[in-house]
Amino acid sequence: MEDVILFSRAQFALTAMYHWLFVPLTLGLGIIIGIMETIYYRTKNEEWKTITKFWMRLFGINFAVGVATGLILEFQFGTNWSNYSWFVGDIFGAPLAIEGIMAFFMEATFIAIMFFGWNKVSKGFHLASTWLTVFGASISALWILVANAWMQYPIGMSFNPDTVRNEMTDFWAVALSPIALNKVFHTVVSCWVVGSMVCIGISAYFIIKKQNIVFAKRSIKIATIVGLVGIALTIYSGDGSAYEVSQKQPMKLAAMEGLYRGQTKAPLNAIGILKPHTEIMNNEKDVFYFDITIPYLLSYLGYRDFNAYVPGIKDILEGGYPTQNGEKPLSAKEKMSSGQKAIEALSNYKKAKKENNTLQANKELSILRENYENFGYGFIKDEKDLVPNVPLTFYSFRIMVIGGSFFVLLLLVMTYLSYKNKPFENYKWLLWVCVLSIPLVYIVSQSGWIVAEVGRQPWVIQDLMPTSAAISAIRASSVLTTLIIFCVLFTGLLIAELSIMIKQIKKGFSDKTL
Repeated sequence: MEDVILFSRAQFALTAMYHWLFVPLTLGLGIIIGIMETIYYRTKNEEWKTITKFWMRLFGINFAVGVATGLILEFQFGTNWSNYSWFVGDIFGAPLAIEGIMAFFMEATFIAIMFFGWNKVSKGFHLASTWLTVFGASISALWILVANAWMQYPIGMSFNPDTVRNEMTDFWAVALSPIALNKVFHTVVSCWVVGSMVCIGISAYFIIKKQNIVFAKRSIKIATIVGLVGIALTIYSGDGSAYEVSQKQPMKLAAMEGLYRGQTKAPLNAIGILKPHTEIMNNEKDVFYFDITIPYLLSYLGYRDFNAYVPGIKDILEGGYPTQNGEKPLSAKEKMSSGQKAIEALSNYKKAKKENNTLQANKELSILRENYENFGYGFIKDEKDLVPNVPLTFYSFRIMVIGGSFFVLLLLVMTYLSYKNKPFENYKWLLWVCVLSIPLVYIVSQSGWIVAEVGRQPWVIQDLMPTSAAISAIRASSVLTTLIIFCVLFTGLLIAELSIMIKQIKKGFSDKTL
């Protein structure tokens, strides 16, 4: 069983991380392409058409591979996570169905016109098709992120003990939950930064090679503005996300900060090196080899109060720590006991129903409802399993924040040079920084997802279903086999995509291929 869980998680992580190599560029570069074609439509300047076509080629290559990896990702919910699909399929499936019906068909319809409609349809219709393709990609991301947000904060549903399934009772509560709104906004605008940095990096390469300099400088001018808007909105939405995490997933916040014992007026850890986890658990007062903190900031970001108490990992496990609403949270052991009562009550309820014992069935149903909010804790064997991988979450969060701060500075400098018409050729070192920022922006983007997903472990659905209860009844060898196949397949796809994109980049801004 442990091998099945390990291999299934590894396979899903592999697929998700490969998929996320393509999604940010699709969303970010799409916005840039839309703006460039809008400029062409308004100015009738053929140079802007040439620029648009070049970036559109890269967009198309990336889009095609992204669709392929995304389909494989969704299929795994049926193959590797069938218990999860049964338990919440009525809810989780709805956003994915809307994504397929609304967004996927919109993209499939208009992307053909976007690529092959030049000189075949009017300029206005082509521009509309480009924006509708970009909008469809964003809508696709929206509904997938809504589904993911529901896993982080299950809401708008009720449990049906007869079918052992959760059923949606309020669609708008699912779609418009505070976690969903922040996640959608934060993720989509962060993709603008990825698209912008790729555009700037490739354009910087052209300037270094003294090729297509005019086109490259115009591309940088658009990309820097999109990137600055994206990074500003990412910071704003990130603040909202931190607040929601503190309210709904305090264990994730504690892991992000390496906070083992809570405190009032809690400082934000800017940077630090953690001691080994086992050593910390025995002496939570001496957590870091060294660290640099910002006083009071964690309390404010998490609770909008500089004096607020922020619980640590041990506080959450032990329970009873002070909260803003005055409630005393249950300890992990109390939640595990409550969850076991819920699971036992469900079993007894089904047995009583089978025996037509209505009185006993109603009694067990009442016990189930009283304890259902802790249902998932009943599958937890050891309270230590409730602690996510702290070092991975902690360092990933710092890579995300520090990397994001670097891009703020870089985008400000590039914007200043671009709009002051400074000669980029005189700043060759800066151009190389832009080129090297292409892999860096992907590392930062992937780190954000690691924080979001590793930080909520062991939960597939927060408090309701741990990973161990969500897997399919399949052999570990089967999962390992498909894991190896996917690893080879996705690596091949990535190599193929990079080689095709590099070939297109070497061609430059020539539009002979479109």
